[in-house]
Amino acid sequence: MILKKQLSFILLFMAVLNGCANNTDRAAQSAEEASTVSVTVDHELYFSLPDEPGDIHSSEEFDFYVQTVAEGLSTPWGMAFLPNGSMLVTEREGNLRLIADGILVDEPVANVPEVKAQNQGGLLDVELHPDFERNGWIYMSYSKPDGESSMTAIFRAKYDSAAHALTDIEEIYVGHPFTERGHHYGSRIVFDHDGYLYFSIGDRGEMETAQDYNTSQGNLFRLHDDGSVPSDNPFVGEEEGLDEIFSYGHRNIQGMTVHPETGVVWTSEHGPRGGDEININNKPGANYGWPVITYGINYDGNIISEKSEEEGMEQPVMYWDPSIAPSGMAFITGDTYPGWEGSIMNGALSFQLLSRIVVDGEEYVKEERLLEGIGRIRDVQMGPDGYLYFANESDGTLNRLIPVE
Repeated sequence: MILKKQLSFILLFMAVLNGCANNTDRAAQSAEEASTVSVTVDHELYFSLPDEPGDIHSSEEFDFYVQTVAEGLSTPWGMAFLPNGSMLVTEREGNLRLIADGILVDEPVANVPEVKAQNQGGLLDVELHPDFERNGWIYMSYSKPDGESSMTAIFRAKYDSAAHALTDIEEIYVGHPFTERGHHYGSRIVFDHDGYLYFSIGDRGEMETAQDYNTSQGNLFRLHDDGSVPSDNPFVGEEEGLDEIFSYGHRNIQGMTVHPETGVVWTSEHGPRGGDEININNKPGANYGWPVITYGINYDGNIISEKSEEEGMEQPVMYWDPSIAPSGMAFITGDTYPGWEGSIMNGALSFQLLSRIVVDGEEYVKEERLLEGIGRIRDVQMGPDGYLYFANESDGTLNRLIPVE
């Protein structure tokens, strides 16, 4: 018996050595095989396909129609896809809504914190923890009230399906200072591939604050999932700058997504009259320039800055002039939309359309505009079912694009 065990150990040891010697070849082979693997997607995980298509629309690559999957929402702002086929949708007035078995549940989810639902404020974005199936954490942004003032805040909670209510609510971050102004809350939330939590707060209508990194206004933030500050954040240990800030000089980030290959955070933000931007946020401590540099002018026609470039300040991948008011953005992934792979889809509030931006790496190539006049598109996301979803706050609907085969 002892001899058999020793012989087995020797054979196992030789196999390990042989495996190590061929590790490079096997890794290369695995990578090659992985590149050819087709991931099966359940197209009806969240909603059944309609018996008949709707009105047919044409893009440069293929024809498609819009399927409305939920109606009766009040200013839908953010959405999150639960792994069980349900969805959570935030309504700006302060309600969190559940869509289960393809139906919008009548009663809002209970125990949502009080919000300051004024102007652009309210209950805003919602995002699941990357390990949601294990820990159940749901993250939301909102305008936290303090008398007549408010400020962007982030909390996390869990959903108790039996009680149809949030539980274990924890406040992750509260911006400062509070102000009575009712706009530029930012509030988009994403997790990158390393599990860091990113979120935005706008300049709150006071443009000069975006260059003051000792306040929360006009910034992109990076935290651990529990709200603690990563030790390698750019201003940790510095005399100036909040530890939680990742980049500054932002006017009002309203779209945020993570590049599916590089894991880098990309954002879209509102300019004034002209100068909406798409930016790549891959430089810790970077200054994105607002309002020192801008491609827009003030709403009254006055010049904000004569400069559109300045040494030490980042340039956008592209900018819109006139402004479309981009809100919500997502990289197109999978094979549902042939020819769109790798494009960035943006919602547009003022121009009421979907804007598909084609990029080559980090370079802008072209724009295609779709569904012009459909309504104010607040959020855009790729669903786990392979379809592109968008929230239309004009008619209170949630929709997805279905290609015509």
